[in-house]
Amino acid sequence: MSEWTSASTWAWPPWTSEFRTLTTLILLFRYCDLSLRKKQKQKQKRWDIMASIWVGSRGTIRDYPGFSPSVDAEAIRKAIRGIGTDEKTLIRILTERSNAQRQLIVREYQAAYEQELKDDLKGDLSGNLKHIMVALVTPPAVFDAKQLKKSMKGTGTDEDALIEILTTRTSRQMKEISQAYYTVYKKSLGDDISSETSGDFRKALLTLADGRRDESLKVDEHLAKKDAQILYNAGENKWGTDEDKFTEVLCLRSFPQLKLTFDEYRNICQKDIEDSIKGELSGHFEDLLLAIVHCTKNTPAFLAGRLHRALKGAGTDEFTLNRIMVSRSEIDLLDIRHEFKKHCSYSLYSAIKSDTSGDYETTLLKICGEDD
Repeated sequence: MSEWTSASTWAWPPWTSEFRTLTTLILLFRYCDLSLRKKQKQKQKRWDIMASIWVGSRGTIRDYPGFSPSVDAEAIRKAIRGIGTDEKTLIRILTERSNAQRQLIVREYQAAYEQELKDDLKGDLSGNLKHIMVALVTPPAVFDAKQLKKSMKGTGTDEDALIEILTTRTSRQMKEISQAYYTVYKKSLGDDISSETSGDFRKALLTLADGRRDESLKVDEHLAKKDAQILYNAGENKWGTDEDKFTEVLCLRSFPQLKLTFDEYRNICQKDIEDSIKGELSGHFEDLLLAIVHCTKNTPAFLAGRLHRALKGAGTDEFTLNRIMVSRSEIDLLDIRHEFKKHCSYSLYSAIKSDTSGDYETTLLKICGEDD
């Protein structure tokens, strides 16, 4: 028996201190790695849940098969940092990946090159192409938050944009948008709406911004009759108008419930709800409630009408065009295309082609998909 293992003079061998330290470090690293992986899985799960509320079954853009964020990030970096910008590569990648996949590219790009992809796009592109490319790499809730901010920024408020966004987003989407708005601007969406609008229009916008609309698909016939009577008593059946009742019913009930309520209203009043709103109300409040009625009946048709107005006449409303094309590309753009063709007798694709040009046109057409 060696002297360092004898019972009387026993001690740890000289090398064991380093061995124990190394073992401890290995175990610590393994624990940290497992904890990090667990957190990443939880974060990815939360992201998947968040992303799911922005995806429908009638979009033109879907997940790209065989997707590799590292390969795409590298290709985008080369397209931006090469001699001249390779717009074709940027357009091909960013219009053929879903938003969830684009967010993974954004993360990969940041990790590999220590720069924000959106900042590099802003620095390398210009005009309408820059705006739509940055929109494509922005998370949906943040994109809508920024659109709302831009609608209320500077002199004058773009009430039509406020109405469009707040009437076509679900309650869950509105909650995410409000959260994103506060994160980006350190101010609540409600505060900005309050400072930029007024009266019954403001009250209705704030109700919608709270994201309290019922999203149940079930309808209650008794409630529909009751609400129809409330609307009748608040307008056609009295001297003056009780605007709060209109806000309460139209901003809080689910679209299926409102559809039944409007049918019951016609039975009571012998008049369509749109005609009553036009006769009883005015201004932006009237526009907002009419937008809700149109969305209740057919949201894609409402948005197709918005696109038609953005593209017709002298000049193009790129602010509206970009917003609808990007925000609905994974939800219901196929249905919007159908409604556009139905009401305009020509396709959305051909309207974009005749009203835009260059790489901006190419990007919009890729998002639009096929010609109808």
